[in-house]
Amino acid sequence: MRTAKITRKTAETDINVEINLDGTGVYDNKTGVGFFDHMLDQLSRHALIDMTVRCAGDLHIDDHHTVEDVGIALGQALAQAMTDKRGIVRYGSCLLAMDDALVRVALDLSGRPFLVWNVDLPTAKIGTFDTELVREFFQAISTHGGITLHVDQLHGINSHHIAEAAFKSVARALRDALETDPRKADAIPSTKGAL
Repeated sequence: MRTAKITRKTAETDINVEINLDGTGVYDNKTGVGFFDHMLDQLSRHALIDMTVRCAGDLHIDDHHTVEDVGIALGQALAQAMTDKRGIVRYGSCLLAMDDALVRVALDLSGRPFLVWNVDLPTAKIGTFDTELVREFFQAISTHGGITLHVDQLHGINSHHIAEAAFKSVARALRDALETDPRKADAIPSTKGAL
């Protein structure tokens, strides 16, 4: 079973993450940041990754450390759960519409982190949540998960819809990339023989 548990404790955050890549999208996420919990729930549900996240962060300062550090821990959990990546499809993409928003994601579970972020969230806040933290989360998950990740906003005027479409589109692309390739279930998906 492809599972992982990560504990990350710093002066700014205390985080526990548990994931099961072969789950059904069951989630239980509590970070103290309501909108972020909602986005993590979407990531879990649409990627079909069972996910439990607990974070006690320095929210009296702001949400930045909580969001970024959860991204770090979740990226580490993904990398750990994939082990040597034997049998995975490796690549995934999704074009996802949510009302006014249209977001395109393409990713490669290559072990080579890189983020291309062409997303313009038109407001500085969604409720009390700083919209710039959406990119910070995906930067952290890309870096620590070893994921090449391209996120492009094609349309959108509502920040909530754009952010949610990004999370859902990444989730659907991850779901495809993590699937077992029935024609090569015992092989590393690379001519190098390693990822």
